[in-house]
Amino acid sequence: MTELAVPSQAPASAAVKRLANGFCHAKLLLAANELSVFADLHQHGPSTEAELAGRLGLNRRGTRELLHGLVLLELLELRDGRYANSATASATLVPGGADYVGGFLRRADHMLYPAWQNLAQALASGEPQAAGAGQEAFRAMLDDPRQRDQYLQMMDSANGLIAGHLADAFEWNSHQHVADIGGCRGNLVAQLAIRHPHLRATVFDLPELASSCADHAAELGVTERVRFHAGDFFTDLLPRADVLILGHVLHNWSVEQREFLVRKAYEAVNPGGALLIYDAMLSDEPTDLARILISLNMLLVTEEGSEYTVGEGSQWLAAAGCADIRAQPLGHSDTLLVGRKPTV
Repeated sequence: MTELAVPSQAPASAAVKRLANGFCHAKLLLAANELSVFADLHQHGPSTEAELAGRLGLNRRGTRELLHGLVLLELLELRDGRYANSATASATLVPGGADYVGGFLRRADHMLYPAWQNLAQALASGEPQAAGAGQEAFRAMLDDPRQRDQYLQMMDSANGLIAGHLADAFEWNSHQHVADIGGCRGNLVAQLAIRHPHLRATVFDLPELASSCADHAAELGVTERVRFHAGDFFTDLLPRADVLILGHVLHNWSVEQREFLVRKAYEAVNPGGALLIYDAMLSDEPTDLARILISLNMLLVTEEGSEYTVGEGSQWLAAAGCADIRAQPLGHSDTLLVGRKPTV
């Protein structure tokens, strides 16, 4: 809702002001998600302003403007004085919806939104601005149940949107075992296992996530085919598998660390298997603002991360030994790189 297009009679300054107010639009969505507006309407059905305010404990001062703002953002609908979720909100903002992203929004609200206030400082210094940047802070976050839950929901939201596309983008029938390196609690490979019942999967991540992975696999009914392998991918051996995945991993690290991880992952791929990489990869020209913003997110929340180009990723795969390297879109915001490991 922050595009520059405005009615022809409006001055150019109105377009710029609208763009400058983009943070207000974002905060309407983030606040409504935090207050459970969409989940409440899903549970109770179309409701008046007074009914919503009463159930959610909102002060009537500002509630009307919040709801009207959500209507204008096309997240709510208003009929006969009652508000209801739009089709978009039902699919993306209600837990259990087809494309639910509420977990990502909570993490964005608590971590990314504050960090973006310091973008100028980050651009000048090259230093992250988020409180959770750095490995020590990350491990501390995993030790806090509330923060860990927010992180897990964010990761599920992100890789849940990828899983269906990845299930169709690769010839899984030719392989038996997949390992997701940095796979969090295993949501991605669990979805792949559901779609491809012959697949066995290994999740490789820090030991703090082992119990969360076991619980999630049990909830999704794939306990017998999804196992957890604890470790640090910089210091420990990676599990061997027919297919290894580095998804939303490389953009967290420096170029030298990316090259190291790609080589290490390639070594763990069984002969005749494949190494899969996906991230919001950049083009050489400014063609996709969403991917540029993701790269700036990495500036703000990691010590050396950023997005990278398809060409750079392909070079890392080739240097590791991969053959038949190909790139293809993966959903709306990611690119998939596939590199093959020769049979001999």
